[in-house]
Amino acid sequence: MTTAPDPAAAPDLTPVLLGGDIGVYALARCFHEAYAVRSTVIAPAPTEVITRSRVVDAVALGVASSPRDYVDAALAVARRDPGAKRILLANTDWHIKVINDHREELAEHYALPVVDAAVAARVSDKVEFARICAELGVDTPRTVVQDFSTADEPGWRPAEVGALGFPLIAKPAVSSQYNDLVMEDKRKVFILPDAAEADRLWARLRAAGFRGAFLAQELIGGDDTAMRSLTAYVDSTGTVSLTGSARVLLEDHAPTMLGNPVAMITEPFDELVSQAARLLEHVGYQGFANFDIKVDPRDGRALFLEVNPRIGRNCYYMAAAGLNPARTAVRDLVLGRPDAPARLEEEILYSLVPHRLLLRYLRDEALSARVRGLVRAGATANPLRYRADRSLRRQLVVTAQEVNQYRKFARYYPEPTDSSF
Repeated sequence: MTTAPDPAAAPDLTPVLLGGDIGVYALARCFHEAYAVRSTVIAPAPTEVITRSRVVDAVALGVASSPRDYVDAALAVARRDPGAKRILLANTDWHIKVINDHREELAEHYALPVVDAAVAARVSDKVEFARICAELGVDTPRTVVQDFSTADEPGWRPAEVGALGFPLIAKPAVSSQYNDLVMEDKRKVFILPDAAEADRLWARLRAAGFRGAFLAQELIGGDDTAMRSLTAYVDSTGTVSLTGSARVLLEDHAPTMLGNPVAMITEPFDELVSQAARLLEHVGYQGFANFDIKVDPRDGRALFLEVNPRIGRNCYYMAAAGLNPARTAVRDLVLGRPDAPARLEEEILYSLVPHRLLLRYLRDEALSARVRGLVRAGATANPLRYRADRSLRRQLVVTAQEVNQYRKFARYYPEPTDSSF
C-alpha cells in the first residue's frame, strides 16, 4: 500500500544518491512516491534501469572515477540550486565510506541519514559486531577469526578452525578491506567443506595480499527461507523511529551477489526487532541500518549474522507495505519533525524474480500457498516496475532482467538445498 506523493510536504527537495544499481533505483522510487521529486544519481556507469528512468537524473562519472569525483559531483549539484533542501544517501558500504570520509564537507550542503564513521566501523566489523551481540545476549554463530595482519612474518600459521566442524562459512570481517582485493575465483562468501579446502583458502588469501581478518563460521542449516531481513531508522534524537522486517523466500546465488534477497514476504518479527533496536541504541547509532538474521532449524534460535550500515538494497519493501523510509528521513533531518515510532505491519510479497521462478524454490507448501494468495490479491511489489516510470525501452530492459533470472538460477542454484549452498 503506497500513499500519494505530496510535493508540498517538502518543497524544493533534492535527493542525491550515490551508486547506480537496483538498490539506488529503489531509493529514487521511494523519494518520487513520497514527494514527486526526481533524484540525482551519481555513479561511474549507471544501469539502464536508471539511465532510462523518468524519475532520475543520472550523472555518469566514468569507470575510472575516484571517491573525490563523487564528492565533487554532489557539491556541483548543491551549487546549481543553493536554495534547495538536499538529502544524500547511498546503498553500498563503499559509498557510505565515501560519505563519511568527506562528511564535514558534505554536511554543509546535505542532510545525511548515514551513521557516522566511528559507529559504522564498529558495527561493520563482524568480529566487533559479535562481541557487541554477546554483551547484549543476542545470539550469533560460533566463529573463529583468521587474522592475516601478521601474515608477512616468518612462521605465520592460520588459526585452527576444525573445532567448529565442517562445512564452514568463510567471509571477510570488514568488507571494505576485501573489496579491492584481486584474487582468482573471488567470492563474497566461501563454503569450506573440509580442512583441506580451508587451508587452500587461507593460502590463496595470503598470497593475494589480504591482510585483514577473515571469519570461519559454523554453517547454519536451512534454505533461504530461514533468513530474516530487518530494516531500521534511528532518528536525530536517538530514537528507533522506523522498523520493518521480512521473511526471505529466495536469495541471489551468483558469487558476487550471494546472500542478497530477491524475494521476501513482509512479516512482523517483534522479538528480533526489539533485539536490533536494543543493539542500535547501545552503540549510539543514528541513520539507516539493515540486519541479516538466520533461524537455526535445529533449535529455532535466531542468529544475528551482521548489520549493514545502510538502508539495504531491498529497501523498497518498506514503502510497498506502507512505511516509506524516504518520508521518515526527510521529516527528521530536512524538516526537523521526527516521526513517532512506527513498525511495519502490512503483508506484501516483494520480488525481483518472476513469481513462477520463485515458486520453484519454495519447498514449504504453507509458504507457497501464502505466495499464491498474495499474487491473487495483487499484494505484490517489484521496485523496478513503477507505473509512473513507464517507457517501452525501459520496460524491455526490466523484462529482460527478469527473464535472465531463469538463466542465473539454472547456473548457480539449479535446485533448492537444505543449507542454501
